Amino acid sequence: MDRAAFAAHIDHTVLGPETTLADTKRVLDEALEHGMNACIPPCYVAEASEYAPSVTLATVVGFPHGQHAPEAKEAEAELAWDEGADELDVVINVGRLRAGDDDAVREELEAVVAAVPLPTKVIIETALLSDDEKHRACEAAHDAGADMVKTSTGFADGGATIADVELMAEYLPVKASGGVGTYEEATAMLDAGAERIGASSGVEIVEGFPE
Repeated sequence: MDRAAFAAHIDHTVLGPETTLADTKRVLDEALEHGMNACIPPCYVAEASEYAPSVTLATVVGFPHGQHAPEAKEAEAELAWDEGADELDVVINVGRLRAGDDDAVREELEAVVAAVPLPTKVIIETALLSDDEKHRACEAAHDAGADMVKTSTGFADGGATIADVELMAEYLPVKASGGVGTYEEATAMLDAGAERIGASSGVEIVEGFPE
C-alpha cells in the first residue's frame, strides 16, 4: 500500500462540542492536502460540502449518545444527505441494546439506512459493551443493511482495540475510532481487519507513513 492508498483509509475527524466552522475548514484543508476523508459535525455539512466538494465528507447521526428518537435520526440523515454529506456515522441506542431490545435497535437502523442512499457506518460504542453485546450490536447493524460498523464515538472511556476490531470484522467492514493517534497504531488496526480509521490526528498518522 502506498501513501495515497493509506491516506484514503483515514477519516480525519473534528467532532468536539466546541468545534467551530474555522476548525472544520482547517480539517477539510488538511484532508484535501493529505488525501484523507473528513468527518465533521452535522451543523457544518452544507458549508463544508461547498467549501471542499472533492473531500469525501462523513457526518454523524444521533451523536454522541444515540438516544435520539428514531424519527429524529431519520430526519438528521435526510438533512445530511440534502446538504451534501457522502457518508453517515450513526450511533446506536446503547441503552436499548443493553436492555435486550435488539429489535428496536435493528428497526431504528433499518429506517436510517432506508432513508438515504448513503453508506452508513454504525457506531456501537464498544467501551460500554460486553463481548456478547458487541456481537448483538454488530448483528443488528448487519441485519439492518449497514455498510460498516465503527468502534467508538470518542466520548466514552476507551476506544478502538485490536480485539474489538477482530470481533466486529466477522460481521461487516470496520472503522476503528478512538485513541488511534499514530501511524503504527493505525496500521495495527488495519492489520486486524479495519477498513477505515477515524482520528483527530489524521495528519500525524499520514505523515508517519514511511518514505
